[in-house]
Amino acid sequence: MKDRISWPLGLATIAVLLFLHIPFLLILLYAFNTEEAAFTFPPPGLTTKWFAEAWRRQDLWAAISLSSRVAIIATLVAIILGTLAALALSRSKFFGRDSLSLIIILPIALPGIITGIALRSAFSLLGLKYSFWTIVLGHATFCIVLVFNNAVARLRRTSPSLIEASLDLGASSLQTFRHVVLPNLATALVTGGMLAFALSFDEVIVTTFTAGQQQTVPIWLLNQLTRPRDRPVTNVVAVFILLVTLLPILISTYLTRNLDDLSRTGK
Repeated sequence: MKDRISWPLGLATIAVLLFLHIPFLLILLYAFNTEEAAFTFPPPGLTTKWFAEAWRRQDLWAAISLSSRVAIIATLVAIILGTLAALALSRSKFFGRDSLSLIIILPIALPGIITGIALRSAFSLLGLKYSFWTIVLGHATFCIVLVFNNAVARLRRTSPSLIEASLDLGASSLQTFRHVVLPNLATALVTGGMLAFALSFDEVIVTTFTAGQQQTVPIWLLNQLTRPRDRPVTNVVAVFILLVTLLPILISTYLTRNLDDLSRTGK
């Protein structure tokens, strides 16, 4: 009976994976297409000239530089604020704690267009001009959630007796945080930071409302879609974004899995 149930589930899993990943494989294939605007299958030939063409695009390098700087700073802001929020909400009990946790998580639960409109309205009311920092603020709103969730989950699995023992032995609050709390949070913060960087680097909806005339890589890609003869270069950049966002996710998954293995073995 178990075998009768397992093989349809396995078949359904394979079908879902193919449905999700075949478009990525097509993008990778057409990044090597010899023709500029043709989308015949199979491609008439394969070439690597579009990678060289993308390398020479100065507007692309400017977009990559902007996206990288925004993602790095938004991630650092998220690590600091997300960690502080996690420490405050996981170790303290007060009225409205659950509601406050919900408010922190809300930006990533809401549709991106709602967050973008809200941020644009707030910037207009405050009289802020659209700049590098408005993009950072927009990205930090949802990056904080990723760090916060990882930190809270780790703190819930960390025994409070470790902190109590450190304080009983004469360590100050700062020393306890540095030598006890932070080492236990380290991999959770790295994991949350990598996910935050990946999400920030390829975010497009919130960025559209907060960037003004600036172009991050996703916005650059959207503009390229109106230029059919640049489509192979667009595919090359799409492959680049896929790798940039996939690697941090794989590393964070690896770190989380290793930590779970160590927890089960009691190390």
